[in-house]
Amino acid sequence: MALRSSLKPFLALQGRVVTRPFSVSRPRWDASPLPAKKPVGAFRGGVFGFLSGAVAAGASVYYYVLADYRVNNEMLSADISALQSATLKLQSYITELENKVDQLKKK
Repeated sequence: MALRSSLKPFLALQGRVVTRPFSVSRPRWDASPLPAKKPVGAFRGGVFGFLSGAVAAGASVYYYVLADYRVNNEMLSADISALQSATLKLQSYITELENKVDQLKKK
């Protein structure tokens, strides 16, 4: 009997059909229809897609080459400075050796 008392509010609706409309409000239906879109042709779409892809690929290649250039330039600068220091060291060793040879010849 406890089940019957919980169904009491629904028993009042027995025989009535409750429908819920799934439509939107009336003013929205009265609004004018949207203008028809002009379809994008396959040729125009293809050209636009090709150009946008080419620009994106070109930009990515440009930035890749620019970054690679910077890295190689820094490596080359480091190698040049190392070569300069090695050349100066070698030149100082040669002058010392020449001085020692000259001193031995004088004796």
